[in-house]
Amino acid sequence: MTEYFVYILSNKSRMLYVGVTNSLERRLFEHRMKLVPGFTERYGLTKLVYYESTGDVNSAIAREKQIKGWVRRKKVALIHSLNPEWKDLSSEWTPPDPDTLRSAQGDKGKCSG
Repeated sequence: MTEYFVYILSNKSRMLYVGVTNSLERRLFEHRMKLVPGFTERYGLTKLVYYESTGDVNSAIAREKQIKGWVRRKKVALIHSLNPEWKDLSSEWTPPDPDTLRSAQGDKGKCSG
């Protein structure tokens, strides 16, 4: 069964970005290596401060839209409820496997701005 993730990234200034993916490890790598042009690249949002998962893609997309529609205060409260110190939740993960890295790097030319 495929797992889908809704996640929130932040930076030193605590700007927020909400996204959805079917591979959190790969997507974080893409954000950190600046393979995805746009907001996260421009403002250096690479710190994973919140995520949740579901087995249903439609639920994940709906949840992402719901969170994106919230005011900042509510997003901060969500992060604080599970990660009050705003730690990078991926900091203790093992590095992505080589196939994940190759896949992300190979897709660089396919990303659109």
